[in-house]
Amino acid sequence: MESNSSVVLASARLAVHYVDSLLPGNPLQEPLRGAWNLMLERFTKFQIATWGSLLVHQLVYFSFCLPGFVFQFIPAVQKYKIQSDKPETIEKQWKCFKVLLFNHFFIQLPLICGTYYFTEFFNIPYDWDSMPRWQIIAAQCLGCAVVEDTWHYFLHRLLHHKRIYKYIHKVHHEFTAPFSMQAEYAHPAETLILGMGFFIGIMLFCNHVILLWAWVTFRLLETIDVHSGYDIPLNPLHLIPFYGGARFHDFHHMNFIGNYSSTFTWWDKLFGTDSQYRVYHDKMKETEVKKSK
Repeated sequence: MESNSSVVLASARLAVHYVDSLLPGNPLQEPLRGAWNLMLERFTKFQIATWGSLLVHQLVYFSFCLPGFVFQFIPAVQKYKIQSDKPETIEKQWKCFKVLLFNHFFIQLPLICGTYYFTEFFNIPYDWDSMPRWQIIAAQCLGCAVVEDTWHYFLHRLLHHKRIYKYIHKVHHEFTAPFSMQAEYAHPAETLILGMGFFIGIMLFCNHVILLWAWVTFRLLETIDVHSGYDIPLNPLHLIPFYGGARFHDFHHMNFIGNYSSTFTWWDKLFGTDSQYRVYHDKMKETEVKKSK
């Protein structure tokens, strides 16, 4: 375990040094600066805020979904699948893909179209020189995650109320064994309700358009990871304190009750809505210990 952690930490340090070499404040930033300024010269702010944001969302979402899609065809990876008795099917994934396209272009795109007006109203800069250093962007993303996680916990828990559940949130729970692409598979009303948490953090912390793209990248990476259905070792996201992870959220899909948070575990711990998961987790550990003897 210690060796695994040291490998992850070493990889994280290398990633930090690499990112630091690209972003403002380092001599190696020039290629990125040139590309950013070229974008500003060729496109209007509206095009950057609208179509740029849509492009980032689509590329990031399906790129992060790709490993999970490939995993199902690799026998060696199946030992990391959490619900190994419920394999993905092409039919389910195709159904999911069609709903995703509808949500992305008919629900999320109209919201994205308001990005330009948001940046204009709050005088959010686009220029390179105003771009915060990557450490500030990372801290802002963390702040956005805390805000979104709080919103998600209470609204998600409300959507599980017996008088509401069957009308909205039941759609997301069609798959008791989640897979990566299913992260944004939801009723349009749920997309709007839970999606509001994403924008609250932006309203509080945004001081450059780059944060919009950085935050959406982190949020998609997180939600795709917890819906992946696989608990892959050496996951850098597990270095984040109180991070729930795939096993934590997978249990929510399997059990339907508890583990309502999106990213962190503290709200579930505080209100005791992770109690069934803790019992389940302890039993699984006991089973693993017995098998190892």
